[in-house]
Formats: sequence, C-alpha cells, structure tokens
Amino acid sequence: MPRVYNFSAGPAMLPEAVLQRAQAELTDWHGAGASIMEMSHRGKEFVSVHAEAERDVRDLLGVPDSYKVLFLQGGATGQFAAVPMNLLRGKSKADYILTGAWGKKAIGDARKYCEVNLAASSESLKFSTIPPFEDWALSAEAAYVHYTPNETIDGVEFHWVPETGDVPLVADLSSTILSRPIEVSRFGLIYAGAQKNIGPAGVTLVIVRDDLIGETLPMTPSVFDYAQQAKADSMLNTPPTYSLYIAGLVFQWVKEQGGLSAMADRNEWKAKKLYAAIDGSGFYRNPVDPSCRSWMNVPFVLADPELDREFLAGAAQAGLTTLQGHRSVGGMRASIYNAMPEAGVDALIDYMADFEKRKA
Repeated sequence: MPRVYNFSAGPAMLPEAVLQRAQAELTDWHGAGASIMEMSHRGKEFVSVHAEAERDVRDLLGVPDSYKVLFLQGGATGQFAAVPMNLLRGKSKADYILTGAWGKKAIGDARKYCEVNLAASSESLKFSTIPPFEDWALSAEAAYVHYTPNETIDGVEFHWVPETGDVPLVADLSSTILSRPIEVSRFGLIYAGAQKNIGPAGVTLVIVRDDLIGETLPMTPSVFDYAQQAKADSMLNTPPTYSLYIAGLVFQWVKEQGGLSAMADRNEWKAKKLYAAIDGSGFYRNPVDPSCRSWMNVPFVLADPELDREFLAGAAQAGLTTLQGHRSVGGMRASIYNAMPEAGVDALIDYMADFEKRKA
C-alpha cells in the first residue's frame, strides 16, 4: 500500500527519508551488529547519538551556552507539573495565559503546586482568538509566565512573543518547535513533546536557562528535577533511546532542508494555501480569528455536519487520513507539520474542492 498523507495532530507523520534511514539501520547500526535500541545508554555508541542530537538542537535553535538542553520523558503533560516544581523558587504565584485546551490542562496541574493568576483568557470566546497583550493582568510577584504558543485542538497560534520583563517566560512549544526560527534568549524555559515536529512519542525536549534550576519544591521527583537531570546529562534514568535516535535523524533532516528559515517559508506557504481554499469556499469555514490562525493545525467545519462522516470516509479512500477534529470540538482538523509535504496539502485542497462540488 502506498504511504498516505497523515494529518494527525500527533503522533504525526515523519519525513520519509528519516524512516528509510532508520529502516536501513534497524538491525545493524553503523556496523555494530545490533540495533541502537538494543544498546546500553551508557555505551559509547548511544552516547555519541545523544551528543550529536544535542549539538544539532543547539545549532538549529541557536541555543545560548547559558541554557541546558535536556531530553526527558513524560511528554509535555509531565512538564505541566515539572515547571512549577522547578521554577517557583520560593515564590507562591505564577501567571498563566489561557488560549486553549492544553493551556487549561497546564493550569490544572499548576494549581496543585501554586496560586495561578489567570492573567488572560479567551475561553469566553471559545478559544477563537488571543487576548490583546495590553489587556493582560500580569503579576509582579509571579515566578514565571506560562503560555501555549500554539493550541493544537483549537488552531490558535501566537505570531508574537510576549514581553514579560524580568519574569521568566515559559512556553509549551510542542506543536511549533523546529517549524521556524525562535529567539531562545527571550524565554526562561521551553518544553516540547516530540510527536509532532521532533520525532516519535517518548522523548520530551526541555531547554532551560541555567539560573532557573537547582531550587525545586521538596516533593519534586528526581526525574523531574532539571538540575539533577542536567548533572546526569539527561540520563538520571534510562532515556527513551530509540525515540531520541529518531529525533536526532529528524534534526539532521531539518538541517538538510535548509534549516529553520527554510522550514518557516515552507510551513507558512502550506498554511496560506489551505486557509485560502477554506476562505474561498462557501462550504467550509475556519472558526479562528485570521490574525492568530495556526500554521500547524488547521481546524475547519463543513456547512452541513451531517456530511462529516462521508467526508472523512472519502478522504481516507483518497489517502488523506486522520482528518477528524478533536472530540471536544468536532469538525475537521488538518495538522500540517514539517514532514507534511506541499503535495499532501494540495491533495487535500483538491479533495475538498471535489467534495464541495458534489455535495454543496
């Protein structure tokens, strides 16, 4: 069966070149006579994979020397608790910006450890926009400011970075990491689950400024203690070796594509084409304010929800899979991360036009 265009929000499709290389190295990594997933994480083979992955992340994102790069476990959801456990540092309050379902989950976990100041929220607008920065009620006593630059379920994305002064800015970049250049020095901490733009599920990237680590809450598990993990080179416990190996191949692939500036041009163009097809139709509609539409996750609804099932069935037959929207919002959602080629977006647009012609 030919490969499909997988529009899943995560785990998402991987670059075919990465899959082919992993396939070639599956049983014999670089002449070692064994798979990388069979090797000790303390052995020189895996240590070299880990070191190269960190070098490539630092190179791609321009990570300053004053930041630690950690490869952890537990996904972004694990970081919802790890962030307050590590970053409160004697304070009792943190600012959170609520613009979607994942931000809401982060707030739920943070409230177990500190007072959450809900500095801004778009929940009353059904998460269809981002509150203007001038309306945010930030607290001078906050230990940090947390936000979700891209909400995968609701399709809302910040196209700007909040300015929080001396208060560290924390970002859940799970769905936009590696999709464009970022200025890491504007953040105190960045975290990202792998299964969208980095690689398979199982590894979580954390980039944290040196001065923010080393003062955790007493109940912090050692595996969530950034200082302990940094001291152990992310190997306080056995890391997800194969997930990290694939992530390293993805980092190399991104470099081969021209780096993050090239990825940004490609991703912006893919999104513009898809939104133009939706906006140019009387049959499909995107519910998000055009000023904050996501490049990565494009939700849309049909004029008649009764046609949803037929739309999805026909799309699957055309090799366009995992287009059903999240169960909490319904409709459709096309996730078009780095590995989604422009040809996949074109195929979706063609299918949408044909379906509209037949059913409108």
